[in-house]
Amino acid sequence: MPAAYLQDEHQIFREALRKFLQKEAVPYYDQWEKAGMVPRELWIKMGEQGFLCPWTDEKYGGSGVDFAYSVIINEELEKVGSSLIGISLHNDIVVPYFDSYGTDELKQRFLPTCVTGETISAIAMTEPGAGSDLSAIKTTAIKQGDCYILNGEKTFITNGICADLIVVVCKTDPKAVPAHKGISLLVVERNIPGFKRGRKLEKVGLHAQDTAELIFEDAKVPAANLLGEEGKGFYYLMDKLQQERLLVAIGAQTSAERMLTIAKQYTKQRKAFGKSISDFQTVQFRLAEMATEIEIGRTFLDSVIIEHMLGKNAVTRVSMAKYWITDMAKKVASEVMQLHGGYGYMEEYEIARRYRDIPVSAIYAGTNEIMKTIIVKNLDLA
Repeated sequence: MPAAYLQDEHQIFREALRKFLQKEAVPYYDQWEKAGMVPRELWIKMGEQGFLCPWTDEKYGGSGVDFAYSVIINEELEKVGSSLIGISLHNDIVVPYFDSYGTDELKQRFLPTCVTGETISAIAMTEPGAGSDLSAIKTTAIKQGDCYILNGEKTFITNGICADLIVVVCKTDPKAVPAHKGISLLVVERNIPGFKRGRKLEKVGLHAQDTAELIFEDAKVPAANLLGEEGKGFYYLMDKLQQERLLVAIGAQTSAERMLTIAKQYTKQRKAFGKSISDFQTVQFRLAEMATEIEIGRTFLDSVIIEHMLGKNAVTRVSMAKYWITDMAKKVASEVMQLHGGYGYMEEYEIARRYRDIPVSAIYAGTNEIMKTIIVKNLDLA
């Protein structure tokens, strides 16, 4: 049954997006995986059809719609392939920082082209020596006149190669105590002097999604590109992480549902000992177990989405959803590959790609160990 937060207009939007992706993405996805990049043309076409940042205000080119549209976009992109997460990151993780913390001038400069797809965005948190512990970042931005002088390195940056705008997490006060009170957010534009891309990183999965190192050597960033206030960056990040982690859970849930569909189709077609392997009770039981866990994940996830749409603080339940659903999806990937036998290890079968794409969902947006730490803290256990 459709989720309670979905209305007829949402379903119409889903059908339009699905038809678009079937024409503009599905036939080319394998090519993009080999090329290691999703082409800009797709971004432009999505912008033309209203599939980028539809939640933004109409004065910036958006439609001012609710979060349910973002859920639909994330689900339909994931059905095509996990390497399209860069679009989801742009739509619902990075651009919301501009909308929430940017000045009117920054919004006018950045939001319209983010909606059209002319501008691609990224966020740079992780460093070679700092991952989940953001207070340990070393990148600094020291104000000199009407500029910040930015120095440091970032790694594992989604959209790192193609991004035109990058929200960089940095320390404007490296001596702040506690350290997180010195963190600020700066928007770095593509052609700022002193900014360069490092390596395009080779990953186990997500082959079409460009991930890169970013290097800042006395990069001059206009002071006007500060998001919000100096020293408030950590709090802005914490405020937005609920939605970021919810999006990861949505992607993992959708991937698990897709893998179950793949498993049912394959086991019905594959013959062994004169009959379909779906006729064997051991296979039936494994499918039944997966279907049950996937249904539990969907039911819980939909309830959390509703909380988020109502503007509630759902940090604990989002953390639960993020860790449990991504772990469940990893298990489903392993089970479905096993049901495929040797064919599951062949790149021509979708499950091989799903198997290598899903593990990172338990790592980014805060590892699942961090999710459990948050849950423990909010249960007053620590």
